[in-house]
Amino acid sequence: MPFLSPDDGYLTVLNLFRTGTQQGQDRLLDTMRDIIDHADYPGWISSTLHGGQDEHGTANYIQWRSLEDLQARYAGEGFKHHTVPLFNELASSIRLVQTEVVASQLHPGLEKVEISTGRDDYTVIIVFDVDPKDQKDLVDTLAEPEEWVRTYPGHRSHTILRGLDGTTVVNYAQWDSKDAYDAFHRVPEEDRPSSVRRGRQHARSLVTARDANTYAVVHDRSAAG
Repeated sequence: MPFLSPDDGYLTVLNLFRTGTQQGQDRLLDTMRDIIDHADYPGWISSTLHGGQDEHGTANYIQWRSLEDLQARYAGEGFKHHTVPLFNELASSIRLVQTEVVASQLHPGLEKVEISTGRDDYTVIIVFDVDPKDQKDLVDTLAEPEEWVRTYPGHRSHTILRGLDGTTVVNYAQWDSKDAYDAFHRVPEEDRPSSVRRGRQHARSLVTARDANTYAVVHDRSAAG
């Protein structure tokens, strides 16, 4: 079961796929389960597969020991001539985001961020596009500790990841349920603490595009067994 921490030093790859139908999502999930179950690549740490909830698609949260290990996987003949064509056949859009974990904020009752099929998290993954000159500012803004968010009913955790190419920032969030997440976003702006309002306004000024979906974890496996 993977844990998310800025201290582990892992390279994290988020493979984000969209499909047009539930049938397409199911086919893609079956294909990715098979790939994960047979993964034995040098430097591969873990994979956690998510099925889309609000929109049809999948997300695979993959931890690697290093960028060099990932590049070796991408350079392999099997990946180039079998895996990539298969993904292109099954998905309507593909986005592979290479990141590193920068910070996590947890509900006070939790000690660490875990993702696995043994949990019932309502997972939200948001990819923010940003100008490279503004990436650090956006990371710092989103990672700013905020007690009101940490203790909001239903919030479990959110983890900020920095895109290695400088153009993205990812928020990987876990909630008790869709109702809890929706209630958080329905809070009127004037009812949020002033520090939260300032942070949200500043983040919006830095983001050039936003891509979000909600998920349930459906499969996970790690090299450690």
